Amino acid sequence: MTTFAPYAIQTYERCDVLAHISQDTDCIDRRYLTPEHLQVNRQVALWMQQAGMHTWQDAAANQWGRYASANPDAKTLVIGSHLDTVPNSGKYDGILGVLAPLSLIQYIHDHHIALPFHLELVGFGDEEGTRFGATLLGSCAVAGTWNEKWNTLTDENGVSLTQAFLDAGLDIDAIHSAGRNNKNVDDFFEFHIEQGPVLEEHDLSVGVVNGIAGAKRFAITLKGLAGHAGTVPMPMRQDALAAASEMILVIERLAIEKGIVATVGQLKCLSGAVNVISGATTFSLDIRSIDDTLRDETLSLIMEQLHSIAAKRRIHMDIAATHQALAVKCDDELQRQLLTACEKNKMPPFTLSSGAGHDTMALAKICPVAMLFMRCEKGLSHHPGEAVDVNDIEAALKVMFAFIEDYAE
Repeated sequence: MTTFAPYAIQTYERCDVLAHISQDTDCIDRRYLTPEHLQVNRQVALWMQQAGMHTWQDAAANQWGRYASANPDAKTLVIGSHLDTVPNSGKYDGILGVLAPLSLIQYIHDHHIALPFHLELVGFGDEEGTRFGATLLGSCAVAGTWNEKWNTLTDENGVSLTQAFLDAGLDIDAIHSAGRNNKNVDDFFEFHIEQGPVLEEHDLSVGVVNGIAGAKRFAITLKGLAGHAGTVPMPMRQDALAAASEMILVIERLAIEKGIVATVGQLKCLSGAVNVISGATTFSLDIRSIDDTLRDETLSLIMEQLHSIAAKRRIHMDIAATHQALAVKCDDELQRQLLTACEKNKMPPFTLSSGAGHDTMALAKICPVAMLFMRCEKGLSHHPGEAVDVNDIEAALKVMFAFIEDYAE
């Protein structure tokens, strides 16, 4: 009987090892092109080599390993996730998606299993965007969609992205050599903690992702008229904060009615005194769905209601778009193979969507993509309380191995 328990433990322990490589001694914080990022790449490269892989770091500081087939003309399956973190992060977001497949390749190597396809593993350097403000830098370089405007981005210390490349021993002008859009990549697969509570709610170790939500974000500014809290009668007020409150509830109601998600994560009253009517208020809107059409239809309804509220309350409203990403659908055939892999291991074939963005979104521009989620405790992510169970890692390894067996046929 095949057992992956030692490899699950290995994965769990290696996550602990990488957690100690941080630019902040008080928490996990590992950002793009820092010495800590490059140190993690070197450590992962060593583990890749122990698993029989040929390794390299590309021009975007993504760490690669290749477990080659004996057939040089065979197709290539790329598995990967990211090795960077947000400040004060957990141990598993992204990192588990590199280290679990690495342990799987170690199992394949230890058992002398010959694959009829090339299997590559990549640890992307920047998915979170916490240093320079733009997300998916590593995977966009691989997808051949690098934006030259990123070259002049600066971090909180005023260091430009171009200078950060130089400091890391890299040349940003060579970034396009990291592109795999014209090279042999047949399919891309990403393993990731769910970052949500759905699998835990259903008491499931893993679930197959059917798509990644497309998102739009806006900064909304409301300008009313500040006034004395004791002297301006209620019907005569132009209260920007009260208008924002009504708008936020409308956003919540329409999102629930239409079956999508919409979030106001930031709210700031610019007056800020207890005895002053709010003359100006700003808030954010993040709206997502795996159906771009449904998201945009709901957004139109929201905007219509927001304008109506602003007019009724005599509030001036400015709306600025700050972000847009199209939804990504996971490949039907790869989904089928993953669902079959679950059934082979006597696990319910469960599907769910991803509301969070992933490197898979960038790779979808060059090849079919698939994702497998694993539950995490309480759905916590981007938080030092991230927690996973070794038994779930073992279950995920079994599903991934069955997927690879099916992929080989």
